[in-house]
Formats: sequence, structure tokens, C-alpha cells
Amino acid sequence: MCSVFMFSLCSLWLSLTFVSCSMFNFDTTEFPLKEETERIISCAIEVHSVLGPGLLEGLYEEALIHEFGLRGIKCERQKDIVLNYKGKVVGTHRIDVIVEDMIIVELKAVEAMHKIYEAQLLTYLRAMDKRVGLLINFNTTKLKDGIKRLIL
Repeated sequence: MCSVFMFSLCSLWLSLTFVSCSMFNFDTTEFPLKEETERIISCAIEVHSVLGPGLLEGLYEEALIHEFGLRGIKCERQKDIVLNYKGKVVGTHRIDVIVEDMIIVELKAVEAMHKIYEAQLLTYLRAMDKRVGLLINFNTTKLKDGIKRLIL
């Protein structure tokens, strides 16, 4: 009964806000672009296992882009996005990587992850009308501890 209650509570919470799916095991009907995000995560794990933690973000980005190319994954890096406010263009901002024109990937190499990084990724998702984003912090001993999946 407790697990049914927790599932219902989680379902309610998911319908109201975004979720870091790395904490839950959802089937693919509830977890959009699961296969694609797993391919991206696999590339990031490979980069981290070869380079290790402690480097600058730009080095991880360069290596990740190379790994995507080796695996035939289409991506754009440092993509400018247009930001609108009530119908008026107010400027542009640059995202780290967009994969297969579907998934926004924000890279970090920081000591601690802050909620503002998640909020930033959600802003990018809204601005680009995308549903799924990955926040990857390479400055961790185990990369799986530095990955968050966000879904709008």
C-alpha cells in the first residue's frame, strides 16, 4: 500500500512540475526520449571514464562532441537561442549542446550542483519548445551522480 501511495504521490507531483528522472524507473511511455538520452549518457560516461574529473567544462564539451561524432549522433554545439518576452525578442543566449534537434544538454564542471542550473535548463527547454534536457556535471567521482534528466 505504501508503494501505491508513493506512486500516486509521485504521479501527482510529476503532473504539476518537472522531474529529475534519474531518481525513478519509468517505462518509456512516461519517459520521453529514453533511448536517445541513454545514448547521450553513455557517451558522457565514456568521456568521463577516459578523462576523469577536474578539467574545464570546455574540454569535456570538445570530447563529448567528438564522441557523438564517433557514434553517429547528430548535434549542434554553442547554439544561439532567441529569447522572447511577451512577443518581443529581448536577446539571445547560447546553450551548450542540442542533440538530434530534440534534447538540450547543459554541461558543467563544478564542485556542487545548484538548483539554478536546473532552472536555467528548464528556461532553455521552454525557449526552444523542447521537452527533455540533460544536465551533466563532469566534476564527480562517479558520473552517474552528476547527471539529471529534466522533463517539461
